[in-house]
Amino acid sequence: MKLASLKHGRDGQLVVVNSALTKMTSAAEIAPTMQAALDDWANVEPQLQSLYLQLENGEIAGEAFDQAKCHSPLPRAYQWADGSAYVNHVELVRKARNAVMPDSFWTDPLMYQGGSDSFLAPTDNIVMPQADGFGIDFEAEVAVITDDVPMGVSAEDALKHIKLIMIVNDVSLRGLIPGELAKGFGFFQSKPSSAFAPVCVTPDQLGDAWQDGKVHLPLVSHYNGDMFGKPEAGIDMTFHFGQLVAHAAKTRPLCAGTVIGSGTVSNKLDGGPGKPVSEGGVGYSCIAEIRMIETIQDGKPTTAFMQFGDTIQIEMFDKTGQSIFGQIKQKVEQI
Repeated sequence: MKLASLKHGRDGQLVVVNSALTKMTSAAEIAPTMQAALDDWANVEPQLQSLYLQLENGEIAGEAFDQAKCHSPLPRAYQWADGSAYVNHVELVRKARNAVMPDSFWTDPLMYQGGSDSFLAPTDNIVMPQADGFGIDFEAEVAVITDDVPMGVSAEDALKHIKLIMIVNDVSLRGLIPGELAKGFGFFQSKPSSAFAPVCVTPDQLGDAWQDGKVHLPLVSHYNGDMFGKPEAGIDMTFHFGQLVAHAAKTRPLCAGTVIGSGTVSNKLDGGPGKPVSEGGVGYSCIAEIRMIETIQDGKPTTAFMQFGDTIQIEMFDKTGQSIFGQIKQKVEQI
């Protein structure tokens, strides 16, 4: 089934959406918000599924679904932890600055705890006080939402706790990252609010595209209207979502509504760095990656980071061309 949160108060109003993203119906009598549904998922999920099937089969008329009226599925969350499951991306980052990548990066996931108190709606502008020096960048990723996860869960059992899947733009300020990491205390100012696509879906909704804890479909990004990337989310993902959830829960339980991100979706090409779509590659899911490749190949980057007025669109389609999660569509704007 597909769910969304209309803009309403701080935590949105839960609605069920049909597969074509054309109709919706209120789920208020079952659960007022997405978080309320997740808090009682075992009891609520069958009711939501029944409502979804009624809407999908035309047994209830519903009303028109307008993505512009949606917030992120969870407008705010108890926890947002973002991994870096595509080690190709990490390897390129380090290679561009002539740094050796530790072997442990292939066996132990990288993860940071991001801010989850103010997610952006999927069509909200990315508002910043300045562009120069900040290095504003998008990061197209896949994310999952869990129910309550016990501490010490195995990677296999962690997959059972993944209840919803969505996509995300994990906004990054590349110009601020080096200084923050140099302090040895992690990201904060360099990781502003993220935006999620308007719709999240249960794993079964993806059919055989959801296998082994990975989404096996391209994640498509258009930057200023041009195709920027279409890497396969199920390829080159070193750590699947079960492993990422288990990593997050190694020393603490995770509460219902925890969001875990995949990190920037990134593919190799013939064993080496990727290529732009215009050159026959699958492109990239962030500007930083093409800048890394330019640095490796030419000694310096030439592609600029985002400026005021630039736009980014992120979307994922099923094998029939139907949008699965709706669209993230944002413009960079000065505060």
